[in-house]
Amino acid sequence: MSRSTRFDTKKVNSELVTLTYGTLVAQMVKDLDNPDDVSKQLDRIGYNMGIRLIEDFLSKTGTGRCLDLKDTADKIQTAFRLYLGVQPNVVNWSPAGDEFSFVLESNPLTELVELPEEFKQLKYCNIICGAIRGALEMVQLDVQSWVVQDQLKGDQNTEIRVKFIRRLEDAMPAGED
Repeated sequence: MSRSTRFDTKKVNSELVTLTYGTLVAQMVKDLDNPDDVSKQLDRIGYNMGIRLIEDFLSKTGTGRCLDLKDTADKIQTAFRLYLGVQPNVVNWSPAGDEFSFVLESNPLTELVELPEEFKQLKYCNIICGAIRGALEMVQLDVQSWVVQDQLKGDQNTEIRVKFIRRLEDAMPAGED
């Protein structure tokens, strides 16, 4: 008799991402030995991922240029669902409408993680902030992104803040008209 075992592929993929990311961070901590340096490297890695992910996102969703920052927030929310399997809430808009937060009730990157006390200053989710910056830069939006609340540090949710800085000009490479 054979048994048919069914796996929830989203759960398997989420756990694989969590474990792989955790291994990457653990190795970086071992190599760099300074939580601030690891945080900067995670942001840089995320930025480079965002630069590449935006093309995949645009081709999969068929969406066009963002009309305003609210439209941008909606599209980033879609990207969270597409790539991390979570639906963040878009909250805490600034009165000027140039700043908002994503609140994740569950963060797949932190599901199986506990930070030792000596690494409490590590910005474990900086890869997400970098990915947001990198992706938006590719569509001519200069933003800042940072973690405001972190479940790994005892907060109830993970909150990622995004602040619009300026719209970038389309630039042609030197020598091309």
